[in-house]
Amino acid sequence: MAENEVGNLIRNLRKAMALTQEQFAAKLGVTFPTVNRWENQKAAPSPLATEKLQKLQTQLEKKGLLKTSSLPSNEKKQ
Repeated sequence: MAENEVGNLIRNLRKAMALTQEQFAAKLGVTFPTVNRWENQKAAPSPLATEKLQKLQTQLEKKGLLKTSSLPSNEKKQ
């Protein structure tokens, strides 16, 4: 998945939860600038953050609040 798609997916997750970047960051245990960088394609989530995001995505999909592409897995690129 392209980095810009990851940023858009993260933004969609946050908006589906009706949270600000600050609130979303607190929920994930990261800083506001981190979420901002993810959404603006300046950085990619760490494997741990990706795992947390995948869990949120699954929860939102089960509730019918989100229908998007999946986040990339934690597999290493070669």
